[in-house]
Amino acid sequence: MIAKARLLAALKIWLVIYPSITLFLFLFGQQLSMLSLYVRTFILTIALVPWMVFIALPFLEFLIRHFSKKTYK
Repeated sequence: MIAKARLLAALKIWLVIYPSITLFLFLFGQQLSMLSLYVRTFILTIALVPWMVFIALPFLEFLIRHFSKKTYK
């Protein structure tokens, strides 16, 4: 049961982080390419970790709850 919960958590994180990283690099990749790998990684994480924790993952949880509600009449 714990393994299933961890797998679902990993899937939710991946569903948010993959498009977020892709969009971030699409928008800022050219400008970031001039910086060293360490600086690029720092900028990427400083921007995307708060985005994930405070906005994207809670929004995904909201969507999942909203669409998985079963109404009984």
